[in-house]
Amino acid sequence: MATAETDVGQLSFEAALQRLEEIVRTLEKGEAPLDRSIELYQEGDRLKRHCEARLKDAQARIEQIAFGNDGKPAGVKPFDAG
Repeated sequence: MATAETDVGQLSFEAALQRLEEIVRTLEKGEAPLDRSIELYQEGDRLKRHCEARLKDAQARIEQIAFGNDGKPAGVKPFDAG
């Protein structure tokens, strides 16, 4: 039997984000019983961490074109968002 943690890990970034948005809307309505709200909050936290990890992974794979002194492309270097 798969756990919720495992299920979240299998989601694409887009699917995880969509589910997180659904959870936020549900919690904002305030209509869920307390126990269900707690479960949703915990699932939302797992989804948030999953999305952050996927974004960090993607950022690490992005490369930036490096230009030489002559202004021509001279290769690539890791992207620095800072």
